[in-house]
Amino acid sequence: MVDAAITDGTASLLSVMFGLRANGIWTDERDANLLDGGAHFYDVYETADGKYVSIGAIEPQFYALLLEKLELKDDAAFGAQMLKSEWPALSEKIAARIKTKTRDEWSALLEGTDACFAPVLTMAEAPAHPHNRARGAFEEVAGLIQPAPAPRFSRTPSKIQGPAPALGADAEAVLKDWGVAPRS
Repeated sequence: MVDAAITDGTASLLSVMFGLRANGIWTDERDANLLDGGAHFYDVYETADGKYVSIGAIEPQFYALLLEKLELKDDAAFGAQMLKSEWPALSEKIAARIKTKTRDEWSALLEGTDACFAPVLTMAEAPAHPHNRARGAFEEVAGLIQPAPAPRFSRTPSKIQGPAPALGADAEAVLKDWGVAPRS
């Protein structure tokens, strides 16, 4: 028997945060922590065209490259990467810099580097992104784009069985499978 629950998996993913909290490094305050938008080097920023990019340059070498690409490496204030009291001011500087280019201009400059960057895509844009296309992350079934099955297994490939039925179209069949009598 395998006992697997989404709740258990989700709780397990919080191990790092619980460890940080136990060490007094994580608070319940929103946008105040290392990985929740509090840190200037791990956040989402608006671009000149009203779209967004995300950055997550925690490690020193990635942080240095990000600052170089943003043309902020000569600003001494960024030397205080882990000084939490400086994060709001540094976030403002990065936000101002990111606002100088469109999302696509930042993507052209930063994608494919180790700057820990990604464009924030809409659901309509995500299937066409080169990484998602290369991975086959989305499939078209009956004219509708949808996520491909995951995880992937080499010996037992999964497959989308068909399009989703129209809302309510299979209600009677589902109720019958569950042993519920149709309404009279």
